[in-house]
Amino acid sequence: MPGNGSNRTGRVFTGDRSGDWLFAALHRVGLANQPTSEHAGDGLRLIATRMIAAVRCAPPANKPTAAERDTCAPWFRRELELSLPTTRAIVCPGKFGYDALLTALSATGAHVPRPRFGHAVEHPLDTPHGPITVIGSYHPSQQNTFTGKLTQQMLDTVLTQAKSIAGI
Repeated sequence: MPGNGSNRTGRVFTGDRSGDWLFAALHRVGLANQPTSEHAGDGLRLIATRMIAAVRCAPPANKPTAAERDTCAPWFRRELELSLPTTRAIVCPGKFGYDALLTALSATGAHVPRPRFGHAVEHPLDTPHGPITVIGSYHPSQQNTFTGKLTQQMLDTVLTQAKSIAGI
């Protein structure tokens, strides 16, 4: 889910504290060429990584509704379909994104059981494009990072898991 920074900058997770955490972690594990993302033209390049969002912008109070999720679902599903042929691992930051992903994967013809969300928990799934592994992660929100529910090491571990599964 994008934050208010992405509302302002036009690029998911760019220009807010959640993005600061995420891009720094992607850089630490070798999935981004730089540790920061401030605006769409800042030179950031992701390495064998793609970000898609279950909702397009951060709603008031950063709490998307089911209606917002459902409105964005066709776009999210199409973006996912375009990504699946080359995807081997998907990291879902937060239960909201996790649930949206499982619903979208079901719509692509994948057999998707409803495994329980958990941080760093891997769920191998079969899709029409081959096997993928979905990995849950706590969202890098300020609420989670300030309280220690999500630490830098925890996020690095999940991204390293995904990188290893993808063979990068």
